[in-house]
Amino acid sequence: MKNPKILSAQQAVASVNSGNRIFIQGAAMTPIKLIDALCERYNELSDVEILQIHTEGNAKYTEEPYSKAFNINSCFVAGNVRSAVNSNKGAYIPIFLSEIHNLFRRNLLPLDVAFIQVSPPDKHGYCSLGTSVDITLPAIQTAKKVIAQINPKVPRTHGDGIIHISQIDAAIEVDEPIFATSIATPTQIEQAIGKHVASLIEDGATLQMGIGGIPNVVLNNLKNHKNLGIHTEMFSDGILPLVKSGVITGKNKEIKTGKLVTCFAIGSPELYDFIDDNPIVHFKEAAYTNDTAIIRRNPKVTAINSAIEIDLTGQVCADTIGKYQFSGVGGQMDFIRGAALSEGGKPIIAMPSITKNGVSKIVPFLKEGAGVTTTRAHVHYIATEYGVVNLYGKNLRQRAKELISIAHPDHREQLEKESYTQFR
Repeated sequence: MKNPKILSAQQAVASVNSGNRIFIQGAAMTPIKLIDALCERYNELSDVEILQIHTEGNAKYTEEPYSKAFNINSCFVAGNVRSAVNSNKGAYIPIFLSEIHNLFRRNLLPLDVAFIQVSPPDKHGYCSLGTSVDITLPAIQTAKKVIAQINPKVPRTHGDGIIHISQIDAAIEVDEPIFATSIATPTQIEQAIGKHVASLIEDGATLQMGIGGIPNVVLNNLKNHKNLGIHTEMFSDGILPLVKSGVITGKNKEIKTGKLVTCFAIGSPELYDFIDDNPIVHFKEAAYTNDTAIIRRNPKVTAINSAIEIDLTGQVCADTIGKYQFSGVGGQMDFIRGAALSEGGKPIIAMPSITKNGVSKIVPFLKEGAGVTTTRAHVHYIATEYGVVNLYGKNLRQRAKELISIAHPDHREQLEKESYTQFR
């Protein structure tokens, strides 16, 4: 018998009203069909708020003419919404990924509707949230209505990311691959940075790293390591060879020994095949994966994050270019602090020494209006293609000297002059 909740996309989104706040599941699980159907109602709606972190797709609600009905209020800023967030069509909420759940559970930003994408229900009636549990779990637990895009291509994931079909108020059926991406060939600079970072990682370490060239190069340089573990907010394809070869075992982890713990994943179809119904991969909400008290209990937590720029005192800006909101606070501080408190842990910021335009990313002062993502009191290791330095315990003059040593040679003389003026 056909489930009576299965509707057309237009019928499913018909219950959205003007003034509603809608949560949209993100990353590879972005429910594009529901979003498109909602945008078709732009002439009927007004003052609809979209709350999200990182979504994939065109984000039509930020574009004309649809943006007349919708405003985005984002807890992270990806490329598809960057222009809107930096205009009067949207806004950004600075908040740690580990704390976004509080906005829902404490009724600070109550949700009227949650748009999600899930697997078909199993024989017990449970659907999987797939590869994006992060803040989706608290969203569906608190939203007044849940509207789902049911897709057999969604991997069934182990952990906490489940919802019973009875909790879904309306649903549509689609059958199409979820968003996928491939590993790009790393640049020479990324290869150099990756090797420097890999040299800091010890056997038995618990790793946190994201997507991109540098994390994948780091992982590619760990083939001779032993008993590495994964406790991270996200992972991608770079871990697959290390799991298959037995380098990643998780046997030394204190929390969920032997399990790969994450709150979302994004990558290739091969990655999704690996994740599907795999009991060694546990998807948890971000309030768990990014909880400093949990992170620190694992041994030798090695957290690898990036930056837009770092000043000579060690202040890290990772989410803005001056006043321009480029990304978000995310989970950087959650893991920087967790790694610092872990026995033998190493918090690492890894970045090229210059931008693509040759501008130094190590600077005397952060740009006017720039946000401080990681404070100078929290920062430890900084890596560029020119080496690695550890700022922990160093005074301001010593920090400046260390950072200048890994800056691009074309900028060192000027940085030394600025340092002399600043710290004399």
